[in-house]
Amino acid sequence: MRIGVDLGGTNIKVGAVNDKGEIVFQNTRPTKAEKGVEGIVKDIIEQIEEILQRTNISREQLQSIGIGVPGLVEKSTGKIIHLTNLFLDNVDLGQKIQAYFHKPIFVDNDATVAGLAEKIAGSTQGVKNSIFITLGTGVGGGIIINDKVYNGGHGWGSEIGHIVVGENFYDCNCGRNGCLETFASATALIRYVKKRIEEGKKESFILEKVGGKIDQIEGKTIIDAAREGDILAKEAMDRLIQYLAIGIVNLLNVLDPEKVVIGGGLSKAGDFLLNPLKEEVQKRLSFKEVTYGDIVLARLGNDAGIIGAAFLGENV
Repeated sequence: MRIGVDLGGTNIKVGAVNDKGEIVFQNTRPTKAEKGVEGIVKDIIEQIEEILQRTNISREQLQSIGIGVPGLVEKSTGKIIHLTNLFLDNVDLGQKIQAYFHKPIFVDNDATVAGLAEKIAGSTQGVKNSIFITLGTGVGGGIIINDKVYNGGHGWGSEIGHIVVGENFYDCNCGRNGCLETFASATALIRYVKKRIEEGKKESFILEKVGGKIDQIEGKTIIDAAREGDILAKEAMDRLIQYLAIGIVNLLNVLDPEKVVIGGGLSKAGDFLLNPLKEEVQKRLSFKEVTYGDIVLARLGNDAGIIGAAFLGENV
């Protein structure tokens, strides 16, 4: 049995996962970033201990522990280099957990972990080469090549959100301008709509949906409005799809995956996002006469973090 830990900015989710990629038991606690790394480590350890007790899994039966985190990780040591939302830098998270359980510990970026989960039990099961793109607060990526997670020569690979795809009206948090996540994330979608409203865009009922409170506009608000024919919402979605397609075509040209998987909060739009995205990618393909990888939606949703983390030890 394996343990998977999904360390997020809001919650810490921990689960026991069997060889089929099924979660047999899981628990959740709020992430208390204010307690610092020691508080987070304590919560993770207590959650794992609870799972072992509730499932009657002994320490001997526990194969490994994997942890997915929203940031940069030194894969060889499990050291967190940078976690923006949790204010953690240069933290040996993996070693701290290992010192308690004395089991192999593996730590990786949460988008990479989600891509691995889809490979194990989701939309890319049986596929040797795939790319996972998560569209949420930012844009993350996970790359699988020849059935293995690809992290690059120094461990920083698959930062898909920081592919530059154009010039934008605001800079990315990384300091550059034009990163994919400033065009194709939920944050980007919201910022664009707010900007157009503040500029005086009149042909929209988005503000009515949130009672005139511009700060309450969410990605779902915009998607719902676009479904209902709102001009501004459709403009914003078309813009997101255009730039996401540019990024995907770049990835298709470089890596030639069999499938590209779209996950994250915006993927809940389903075919409303997927179908026009496929059409836009098709228009932008470099060589129309050759076969390119299909674009599909992720299947595992909120379970992906636990499942993928649990199987990190199989991909070293």
